[in-house]
Amino acid sequence: MDPEQAAHWSPRKKRPRQRSASVASAPHDIRFQDLVLFILEKKMGSTRRAFLMELARRKGFRVENELSDSVTHIVAENNSGSDVMKWLQGQNIQASSELELLDVSWLIECMGAGKPVEMTGRHQLVDAFDILAENCEFRENEASCVEFMRAASVLKSLPFPIISVKDTEGIPWLGGKVKCVIEEIIEDGESSEVKALLNDERYKSFKLFTSVFGVGLKTAERWFRMGFRTLSTVKLDKSLTFTRMQKAGFLHYEDLVSCVTRAEAEAVSVLVQQAVVAFLPDALVSMTGGFRRGKKIGHDVDFLITSPEATEEEEQQLLHKVTNFWEQKGLLLYCDHVESTFEKCKLPSRKVDALDHFQKCFLILKLYRERVDSVKSSQQEGKGWKAIRVDLVMCPYECRAFALLGWTGSRQFERDLRRYATHERKMRLDNHALYDKTKRVFLKAESEEEIFAHLGLEYIEPLERNA
Repeated sequence: MDPEQAAHWSPRKKRPRQRSASVASAPHDIRFQDLVLFILEKKMGSTRRAFLMELARRKGFRVENELSDSVTHIVAENNSGSDVMKWLQGQNIQASSELELLDVSWLIECMGAGKPVEMTGRHQLVDAFDILAENCEFRENEASCVEFMRAASVLKSLPFPIISVKDTEGIPWLGGKVKCVIEEIIEDGESSEVKALLNDERYKSFKLFTSVFGVGLKTAERWFRMGFRTLSTVKLDKSLTFTRMQKAGFLHYEDLVSCVTRAEAEAVSVLVQQAVVAFLPDALVSMTGGFRRGKKIGHDVDFLITSPEATEEEEQQLLHKVTNFWEQKGLLLYCDHVESTFEKCKLPSRKVDALDHFQKCFLILKLYRERVDSVKSSQQEGKGWKAIRVDLVMCPYECRAFALLGWTGSRQFERDLRRYATHERKMRLDNHALYDKTKRVFLKAESEEEIFAHLGLEYIEPLERNA
């Protein structure tokens, strides 16, 4: 890696890893416990390596003599990311997604600052493709949106950072347009297209308008064409009428645009579990979405509800009973019921992004501060509660595995899994069922593992479905 191609380190994102006992016993105080460094001798030389190790230890860094599972950061000099990966493979070590590969210039900068520093710019590849995909979505350019979303997903899943163009060799779904963006970011530190978008009036307006609960692309387009650029001018305009959902979105805007923490999601889970089992004791309630995939924060909390013994009538009435209960308790701030249109005789949808036909309700719940067992709750100061977006989905028991898989996500994971089923296995998969077109039969599944087995795939844990 040349000095300008170091992967960035972000103290906000880094999670502590398991420590080993084989840390070098240097007589220096360790100031940065969450970092364990290993300095690669390859192309550096033993003398320079020993000097840098001693200097880093004097500055309070924890440095290991030998590579071990406790290492969080590998520092190299004059090596590309792929060079380091090949070296790791030669050591029979599988690099994890949490292992950072950095250029020695990062370490030198850290020692100059006397603390770990964050490197930004060149390696913000995922953020760049997320922005490009979002803009394509705003412009309803589905093909390009999928291309950039897939690129972002692939980059998120890599066990190493992209620090040179040659690191992209052999990686699928990084086409010509994507590689051009990668090359520009590596060479110039930023994408000119992304930079232009971040200053583009249309993009900024669409991002702002669609951040309001209940505002979709058509409404955002209409407001933009009418000359609106801020939410305050939209709210003050007397010629506009808002839906009930949009009114709720404006009323609770500050809460809804702030992130939902895992502690808040767990507190909501208790609320949902208690309310559901009060009316249907044998019900199974599963938290889905990003929180099931292990994410620490989200924008809403999704739940899948099913029951092995419930009658059709009990299934139809449950969500109404639960929301009425919350309304009586003063916890229901908004509710939109969508009744079931599920028909067992219908085949899984031909559309990759098809919505399911289960009964569901989209809610805003009032979550009181005392229900959250964490002082890190993102509730506003001086207010005893926070408005939280919650989605409840009720599905028939025989569909639970398919619904759980579909509602767990991520969006790109589900899209590619369904495409794989269609093109590679001659099957149709959606949130309701899996249909074998060759045998002309529905394939039953009691669990997600069985669905993967039908598709001839090794089971993928929810934690690994973020890309």
